[in-house]
Amino acid sequence: MALAAAAVIACAPSGGTGTPERGMPPTGASASDAADALPEGVTATVVQLRSDVADRQAQVRFDNRSGDDLVIASLVVDDPRFAEPISRVGGRETVVGPGRTVDVRVQLPAVDCAAPDEATPVLDVRLRHGDDDRHARVPIGEAFPVLAALHREECVAERLAEAATVSLGAFTPGTPGEPAALALDIAPRGAGRAARVDGIRETNLLTFAAAPGAAAPVHSIGIEVTGDTAASTSVALPLVPARCDPHAVQEDKRGTVFWLEVTVDGEAGRVPLAASAELRGRLLAWVADWCGYGTQ
Repeated sequence: MALAAAAVIACAPSGGTGTPERGMPPTGASASDAADALPEGVTATVVQLRSDVADRQAQVRFDNRSGDDLVIASLVVDDPRFAEPISRVGGRETVVGPGRTVDVRVQLPAVDCAAPDEATPVLDVRLRHGDDDRHARVPIGEAFPVLAALHREECVAERLAEAATVSLGAFTPGTPGEPAALALDIAPRGAGRAARVDGIRETNLLTFAAAPGAAAPVHSIGIEVTGDTAASTSVALPLVPARCDPHAVQEDKRGTVFWLEVTVDGEAGRVPLAASAELRGRLLAWVADWCGYGTQ
C-alpha cells in the first residue's frame, strides 16, 4: 500500500488561491477572512512515513527558504474524501526558522465513501511570516496518490464488510522446517453485496509454503460470497517465515499485517488484514522458534 512507504503530497508555494467544496477555517479565522498564497520561499507538503501508518497520521512538512521566521499557528487540510477536515495533532505554535524544514503532525479522519477517489485537497493555515500575519488557503497537488489510495482501499474494505466478515482465526504452529497453519475465516453477512476473496499476500516477515523448498507471495483463495451464501468458510494458510534474521522480529512493525486481494460488486481492490495483538505475539514467537533464535 502507498501508506506503508514514505509518501509526499506537494503544495503549490505561491500559486493562486483555491476554494474547496467543503471548508473549515483554522482556529482564530472566520469564513469571511481573505485567504492568500503561502509566503514567497515557503512550501508545504503532506508526508506520510511508515511510522505514521499505525496511528493513522501524516505530517504537513513546511520548508522555509525565505529570510524570515515562519510561525504556524493553526492548520487544517480539507479534502472531500474524508468525513472531517484533516486536523493538527496538538495545538501549540510551530516555529520554522529560515532555511529549516519542520513537520506538523496531523490526524487522518474516517473516509467518506460517498465521495469519488479523485479530489484536490486544500491547505488552510494561519501563520506569521516575519511581522506579517497571514491566512493562506491553497490547493494541494498530489505527487503520489496516497490519499486517493487510502480512500479507495478503505471504501473497498467497507463494502467487503457489508458482504462478509473476514478475519484471521486459529493458529497452529509448525515445527522447524514445516509450515504452520493460520485460519482465514470468511463469514457471510447476507447484506446483498457480491464479494470474492481472491487471495492473500505475504508480508515482509511471513510467506506461504507452495511446495517443498518454495514459497509463494500470494496464496490463492477464490471464495465467493453472495446474498444467498449462508455457510461460513475457513481456509488454512500454510505459513513459513519469509526471513530469519533476528532483527526482523525484534524491529517488526508490519510483519503480521496481510493484504487481501478482493473483488466487491465487480471492483477489484486490496484490504489490509492485521493480526490481533495476541495473535501477533504468537506469530512472532513461532518465527523465533522456527528460525532457531538462541540455539545457534
